[in-house]
Amino acid sequence: MAKNGFTTTILHSDRRASVEHGAIHKPMHPSSQYAFADARELAAVFQGKPGFTYARQGTPTTAALEAKISQMEDGAGTVSFATGMAALAATFFSLLKAGDHLISSQYIFGNTNSLLGTLAGLGVEVSLVDATDARNVIAAHRPETRMVFTESLANPGTQVADLQAIGDWCREKHLVYVVDNTLATPWLCQGKAVGASLVINSLSKHIGGHANALGGAVTDTGLYDWTGYENIAAPYRGGKPTSWGLTQIKKKGLRDMGGTLASEAAHRIAAGAETLALRMDRACANSLALAQFLSTHPKVAKIHYPGLAGHPQHERAAQLFGNRYGALMGIELVDEVDLFDFLNRLNVLILATHLGDNRSLVLPMAHTIYYEMGAERRALMGISDNFLRVSVGIEDVQDLIGDFVQALQ
Repeated sequence: MAKNGFTTTILHSDRRASVEHGAIHKPMHPSSQYAFADARELAAVFQGKPGFTYARQGTPTTAALEAKISQMEDGAGTVSFATGMAALAATFFSLLKAGDHLISSQYIFGNTNSLLGTLAGLGVEVSLVDATDARNVIAAHRPETRMVFTESLANPGTQVADLQAIGDWCREKHLVYVVDNTLATPWLCQGKAVGASLVINSLSKHIGGHANALGGAVTDTGLYDWTGYENIAAPYRGGKPTSWGLTQIKKKGLRDMGGTLASEAAHRIAAGAETLALRMDRACANSLALAQFLSTHPKVAKIHYPGLAGHPQHERAAQLFGNRYGALMGIELVDEVDLFDFLNRLNVLILATHLGDNRSLVLPMAHTIYYEMGAERRALMGISDNFLRVSVGIEDVQDLIGDFVQALQ
């Protein structure tokens, strides 16, 4: 059979896996345990044979979603989690130990920054660098460096990391290269294409798309040779070496830490994922039109959006993302505008702490998600006091533009 396109593959994923009764969706399995008629079969599953024992380690419903995410990222396998942060935490805590060194982009989500602080407190050295230039990553390398982490499209400043060059260097140095692909999504950029070893996606955002379920996923691209990674424990060095890293993440990060994705949430996310490409294309088009309009507004000091020619990584974004620039932007209003009064006048955009929804959302960053890190760290990330994060949805674009116009009057 010829290989189908992105959306066709995801739409027909369940039914081509032989769903019972001819259903086109995998059914939801809420059971927390799974019985066996043969004791040897039960033991075999505990010892590595595919199967289901206890829902903390997955269900048929989460497995069906994982298959979809693997198809989206062209990956070798996926493990799902209750949230994107659980997926990140499981990856770091499962694969790094005290004394290891992690190089991370300094342009990262606020909660990820907090997580890296926790990691540092447990003895993992963390270096934060400007990953928009691979030379900064290379300069931070040490003998004990084990992993490099970046977001494909940064939240909220929209910086675009030097993804391909970093991937090439990580392959040369045999470093685990972890890319958080939440904002770009696998529709705009597959982590495998830039050499990522592991790809993180917050399924709560664009992939789910409807703000009705939380979830996260780690996908192994199959590019990394885990035989040379000394932190893989002996029990997980069986079977294909390409699966060792994901097996350890599942056993130590999912089973032991318990950040399990519930079947009901997985079922909702799987249905939402079917329209990812359609929704992203609309949201990207809306974002570009809104950014172009606001870039000329006298009460807007600066727009951070890769689709604008003045963005520092505009050409890179065009090459990586296929002339679609994502659905997130940063907006800095002039000092004369009272930020909170402006937000209170909006009627279409929703004041909410989320992104990747079908509805457009707006949030003042310095006063909310980035408040805890302090002014000095915010300045390093380019977050001013008048910085707004806007997650653009799929509304009629003239309604979004009109809402800004009336709120800025």
